[in-house]
Amino acid sequence: MNNLFAGLTAAAVLMGTASYAETTLKLVEVITSPERTEVLRGVVDEFEANNPDVTVEIVSLPWGSAFEKLATMVAGGDIPDVVEMPDSWQALYAGSGQLASLKDHVAGWEHGATLTDKTVAMGSQSGDLYMIPYGFYLRAMFYNKKLLAEAGIDTPPNTMEEFMAASAAVSKLDGKHGYCLRGGPGGTNGWIMFAAAMNGTNEFFTEDGVSRINEPGSVDGIQFMIDMYQNGYAPKDSVSWGFNEIVAGFYSGTCAFLDQDPDALIAIAERMPAEDFAVIPMPVGPAGKAFPTIGYAGWSVFKATEHEDKAFDLVAALSSPEANAIWAKRVGVIPIHKGADQDPYFKTEQFKGWFEELNGKEYVPTIMPFYLEQWGYFASTMLLETSQEALLGQRSAQEIADEWAAFLTEEHAKWKASQ
Repeated sequence: MNNLFAGLTAAAVLMGTASYAETTLKLVEVITSPERTEVLRGVVDEFEANNPDVTVEIVSLPWGSAFEKLATMVAGGDIPDVVEMPDSWQALYAGSGQLASLKDHVAGWEHGATLTDKTVAMGSQSGDLYMIPYGFYLRAMFYNKKLLAEAGIDTPPNTMEEFMAASAAVSKLDGKHGYCLRGGPGGTNGWIMFAAAMNGTNEFFTEDGVSRINEPGSVDGIQFMIDMYQNGYAPKDSVSWGFNEIVAGFYSGTCAFLDQDPDALIAIAERMPAEDFAVIPMPVGPAGKAFPTIGYAGWSVFKATEHEDKAFDLVAALSSPEANAIWAKRVGVIPIHKGADQDPYFKTEQFKGWFEELNGKEYVPTIMPFYLEQWGYFASTMLLETSQEALLGQRSAQEIADEWAAFLTEEHAKWKASQ
């Protein structure tokens, strides 16, 4: 009898558990790696433990084919409840009315008020909130304290003019250079940031849809990059440097300055003593403004979900200050909540520059115009080839700026006509 009672009790528990997990949420991640999935799984496990009526199915799409695979899922009706939304896809899905507004959800969320203003701004489209970013890949300037001291520089540069002067001073040291210039693949950010700083605006187009990349100030910024290279303030072979080379150039002590995102900090911190380097905001231009490029991704809810409240509860769990701090440390992004800079991990000279950029009015994050169909070609091929020609003295700043402007203006017109 006792065995029969025990068996019935166990069966009842199992049946109760099965019936209690009433909701299944599908979460799609698109920027995948074993490390990221492990962190995500840990937060989801805790969410499921706190919400025994919910089961979360994680679908991992490889980044290289994620855009097409997600689009196929959505078109076929296999629509996830929650999705990892990159910045470059946000306008597409929000603009087509496929994402649920999170504004009211966030207003009633206990941690909604601690989201930074830039977090809310980056997650918004046309005045509504469609994403909670989980962190920022924001450009700031690494600098080598020892090299600046050897060159007689007392304080790190704040302006473009001071940046040039400090780079020139360091370059007088034997075998040293000022700037780890990224002349090879992925170097678009530097050209765009310096052009914007010298032009005093990060607007890509005028109201009439004309590219601003060949305005006089922008050309000055392009010439600034060319001068840095041709004057020897950047290593000669940096004309072809990509990410790995510029990061190695910095931690090896070859050059004193490097503009990069927080993900570069992981490799640098492993190879340099913390007291030998720090991170400052990007130098401001003549208008007193700097325009560091920013990339981000976050969590969105599809409007088609049948469980919007539960889906937001999952987004809230992923975005809580505790979960976000873990994510930021493991993935290499700037966290999204006010006060995160007081965490001992972030309360260092290495993170100071990024938080100053997020909170300072003189720093205006720049989002690339990913909505242009041929932006990928422009950034990865056209700009790369022509900028290298300019660095090598084969083209002038004005020539490549005019070529870029003509291409971008035409692409903007195509985009406008398609709306």
